[in-house]
Amino acid sequence: MNPVIVRNLEIGTGIPKICAPIVGVTKEEIIHEAEKMKHLSVDIAEWRADWFEEVFHIETVKDILKSLRDILGEMPVLFTFRTLKEGGEKSIDREDYMRLIQDAAKTNCVDLVDVEMFFGDEVKDIIEQVHQHGVKVIASNHDFEKTPDVDEMISRLCKMQNLGADLLKIAVMPQCRKDVLNLLTATEEMYRKYAKCPIITMSMSQMGVVSRLCGELSGSAVTFGAAGKASAPGQIGTEKLSEMLLMLHNDL
Repeated sequence: MNPVIVRNLEIGTGIPKICAPIVGVTKEEIIHEAEKMKHLSVDIAEWRADWFEEVFHIETVKDILKSLRDILGEMPVLFTFRTLKEGGEKSIDREDYMRLIQDAAKTNCVDLVDVEMFFGDEVKDIIEQVHQHGVKVIASNHDFEKTPDVDEMISRLCKMQNLGADLLKIAVMPQCRKDVLNLLTATEEMYRKYAKCPIITMSMSQMGVVSRLCGELSGSAVTFGAAGKASAPGQIGTEKLSEMLLMLHNDL
């Protein structure tokens, strides 16, 4: 497995990197969250643009991305529009989704973009176009209802890899403790047998919290924590998360 270098950050080695979401509704809220994030244990800032009330005004989006770049300095910025069907705040049609991702990549203000694997047949084209601007892609899949079986989760991660993504992400909802163990099993097997690039996996809700902590053992390279408001069930505050990851690292 080859690590991914984003600015001064190496993803895929050592302690899992902490990514924290910015989920402000207004520009003022977004800027406030970014300013606060500079002083926390965060490696990657994810702007969840689907929360923003003016996300379909591209010039406003570009203006905010410039502000985030200025505020966050060398901290990598991940641009994400999470669609309604995968747990996001807004619906979007295919053309607008593609255009928004590409416009964000063209700004020189983002380092990574999230592309949902099941959005459509154009996913491979989106990834290739984003790469032309020197931006890395996290291909993602989110299931807020269940945890697929181990083979299916591995199959989805392999498909993301075959599409040309730089990082592979899957987040699932456990219905029982066995589901959490299945997610960890799929992560370890993917990492050991098939992964050519870093993978990011998590079992959501309080039941799945352990999956956000043990990535260094299972093979998940990034974990998501809350710097303010959480963007998904089960996220831990970044400071507590950082302490726990370091403690586990020191005992491995």
